[in-house]
Amino acid sequence: MNLAVLRHHHTAVPLKFDIPHRRSFRKKRGTALPCLLSIARFRKRWPRKPKEDTRVQDQGNVDLQDQPRRHYRAFAIAVGCLIFVLGVTALAGWLLQVEIVISLVPGFPSMAFNTALCFVLSGVGLAASTLAARRFRATATITAGLAAAIAAARLVEIVMIGRTFHNVDVLISRFLVSPDFIAEIGGGMGPNTALVFLIANLSLLLSLQVEKKSQVVQELTSYIVVTLGMIALAGYVTDAEQGYRWGPYAAMALHTAIGIVVFGSGLLARSWWMQPANRAQIPLWIPAAVCFTGLLVDLYTPLGVANGILYVPLVLTALWFGNRNAPLFFAFACTVLLMLGFFAVKHDEAGFWQEIANRTITAATLWLIALLVFYFMRNNYNLETERVRFGALVRGTPDAVIVIDERGTIRNFNPAAEAMFGYSPQETIGKNIKMLMPEPYHSEHDGYLAHYRQTGEERIIGTTRMVSGRRKNGIVFPIDVSISAVVAGHTKTFVGIVRDISERVRQEERMKTTLSQLEAYTAELERSNHDLDEFAYIASHDLKEPLRGLHNHSRFLLEDYEDKLDADGVRRLNRLVRLSQRMEKLVNELLYFSRLGRQQLAVKRTDIGLIVKDVVATMELLLEERHAKVIIDGRLPEVVCDAPRLTEVFRNLITNAIKYNDKPAPLVSIGYLDRFVGKDGTVARNVFFVKDNGKGIPQEFHEDIFRIFKRLEKSQDSDDGTGAGLTFVRKIIARHNGDIWLESEVGTGTRFYFTLGKKREGQNAAA
Repeated sequence: MNLAVLRHHHTAVPLKFDIPHRRSFRKKRGTALPCLLSIARFRKRWPRKPKEDTRVQDQGNVDLQDQPRRHYRAFAIAVGCLIFVLGVTALAGWLLQVEIVISLVPGFPSMAFNTALCFVLSGVGLAASTLAARRFRATATITAGLAAAIAAARLVEIVMIGRTFHNVDVLISRFLVSPDFIAEIGGGMGPNTALVFLIANLSLLLSLQVEKKSQVVQELTSYIVVTLGMIALAGYVTDAEQGYRWGPYAAMALHTAIGIVVFGSGLLARSWWMQPANRAQIPLWIPAAVCFTGLLVDLYTPLGVANGILYVPLVLTALWFGNRNAPLFFAFACTVLLMLGFFAVKHDEAGFWQEIANRTITAATLWLIALLVFYFMRNNYNLETERVRFGALVRGTPDAVIVIDERGTIRNFNPAAEAMFGYSPQETIGKNIKMLMPEPYHSEHDGYLAHYRQTGEERIIGTTRMVSGRRKNGIVFPIDVSISAVVAGHTKTFVGIVRDISERVRQEERMKTTLSQLEAYTAELERSNHDLDEFAYIASHDLKEPLRGLHNHSRFLLEDYEDKLDADGVRRLNRLVRLSQRMEKLVNELLYFSRLGRQQLAVKRTDIGLIVKDVVATMELLLEERHAKVIIDGRLPEVVCDAPRLTEVFRNLITNAIKYNDKPAPLVSIGYLDRFVGKDGTVARNVFFVKDNGKGIPQEFHEDIFRIFKRLEKSQDSDDGTGAGLTFVRKIIARHNGDIWLESEVGTGTRFYFTLGKKREGQNAAA
């Protein structure tokens, strides 16, 4: 008989029983049926989301508000205490030489002394491993390590020496138990029992050292432990010795099998406590029934390949579990159990190769099905992930997303669409999309869909159109609609992305209104400028005529009546002549300033060095009179500018540098800087400068000197200048999109800096 079927079923179909099942488990006597029904399912390997309220942890680092985890931990501690009591009871039976305690039933195999000792150590290790204190974890490590060492030594003894030697079993017991009683009981720890204690305690040690992923190993180990215990119990129930005795070696005692099933259940509970899971999506009775059926068929039918068919439903149940690796876990566990089952029974020479073929084909078939199920679950998981991601994107997007079928029926209505149109999904899904459209779209939509179904002609698919939508309250508002078609088999679905553009339309209307107002303001400004031009022209001519009259009559009076007037009269007439001349200059300057802002600039590429040389040449008499000197500091570049206007800029700056200079030998330096860094940290490029060694200008007057007719040093009796020169300079530089500023120290001199904006050669700028 193929005992591997039993192991395969028990390991490959993990289902976790809920709280009522666990309560019934505690009440029932025995462990075989409850443990079989409580085989845990595989779970998703990520932790649950914490609850919104504060998470309080107890001494064992357990979330007190997570009821399942509390029950798992309590159950694991209870199991640890239970198998500890079982081991102590068996040890007491050995020490007191009570055979009924060791054998439980007369004629049945006895529990070995080392088996009882391993139960004691494993119980302490299991219970202590659920406590967070360092001393408990150290205790669990020591006890589990000792139990694993005893089991490993026994397995090595069986493999290396043989079945007739029990040195490991009597190593300790001979000091505590009578040799005659040991010889009477005989036997020792069986290989299946030693294997259980070895793998169970190793998984416990691993979980104590590596907590993050060790629960997977411990859970898988728990299935194997429970299955091996169930096989032994089934052997006792069905009187099949190969279930509890592997080959000619010592057998597993009845209460040892019960203790192993309980021990495996405790390990399983501990693995769930380490990381709780969601409930499986499959009724618990289905895998349980498959396990019982497989067990009965495997035990009571002859050896044959056909039994492998029973394994398929077990692997297929992985489709209902959350963990994508569940089918691979099932296949691995079954393969291990197939190998164990092969070595657990005595082989007839005639059926030896048949059994090998049976197990090989069974394992290969299981792995093939497990791989197919694995890839199927992985693809489904990826599709589900994409679906969830797409659903989250649709729900979270600020644009309305509406999905309709070929007949215009709404199939999906996201929250943004609900907020935009005022309808809930229950009010729209299953209804025609035209309920969201005003006229004429409401009447035309069905005709468009019918035309599309007949001809396949796409008018708006793949484009974005500006149309109108209608809210639940009847308000019509502008929207942008982008529609795309999604084909799945013979079904075509249309996805519409709708954006409310009411605010954009309002902004466009406001912009149109603003542009209209701006055009009106521009026209009014042009008219006002034209009126100002006419006023300046008329005012200049009308003012000049009386000024000339005053000037001429004053000269006539001086020529004809100078000898008849006293000195005071002559002085007053001369003053009247000078004032009329100054008034005429001011009028001319004002007229020139008004023209500077209106006349276009005739720009072309000009050598600034030549401009400066021409200006210096025309000022030769002034330079000789003031003993002044003008030098060019470095090479001046060529720029695109209005040459006559820039000539005026340099003439005004050089003239002021000489006129307002208190040094016996005024010196003016003109240069160019690729990069300028001011005292305040400002940076400028392509900067011209005019530097003098004159009086300097106090900081508080740096802005006043650019105001028209503002003069810092000139008496009213002087007829030299009007105070408009620097105003003209700033205006001309501003017309070149440049800037002018100065740095000055009183008593040391002044530096004027200015820049010229970039213009194309031949361009005439009106501003």
